Amino acid sequence: MSKKESTFFNMTMALFVITIVAGASLGFINDITEGPKAKAKLERKINALKQVLPEFNNNPVEEVLMLKSDKTKDSIEVYMGTFDDQPIGTAVIGSSEKGYSGLVKIMVGFNPDKSIKNIVVLEQKETPGLGTKMKDEKFMRQFRGKKPSKFNLKPTKDGGDIDALTGATISTRAFGEAAQMAYDVFIKTNPSKN
Repeated sequence: MSKKESTFFNMTMALFVITIVAGASLGFINDITEGPKAKAKLERKINALKQVLPEFNNNPVEEVLMLKSDKTKDSIEVYMGTFDDQPIGTAVIGSSEKGYSGLVKIMVGFNPDKSIKNIVVLEQKETPGLGTKMKDEKFMRQFRGKKPSKFNLKPTKDGGDIDALTGATISTRAFGEAAQMAYDVFIKTNPSKN
């Protein structure tokens, strides 16, 4: 029995077959997990809406307004909350790519009087123990009830009204920038009333 010689052609074909099988497997797995991932993402948005808006009885997710912006590559999502067809608040997703580790994405809920009801962090990749403290109650409470028209969302180091997270000024700046973006979009969609 003779030993089969390794040839360049045999090695190339083996690599080609392995690549095809691996690619098909990854595609199949992606197709299987696509639905559950989309469902989980939708549930996170619905939970965030419940945290940033007063009680509503419409379906803001179905009525989402998508706005193009030159400040972000994605469309900005605006959710109107109503209770028995009366407006009770607006939630806007703001983002900034200027976080210490990149993207900071938040949902800001606004009351009809244009004050901030609450903010939920949707995505962030900041340094654990520093920038991730943007989710902490002590930091978040600085924003609640404030009207960004009279309250500067920048850190105090930059002439604003926000106490920066200790050791995470860059993350604080990105958070403030995302909140300001959300407010600017909110004002464009709700121009009347002070």
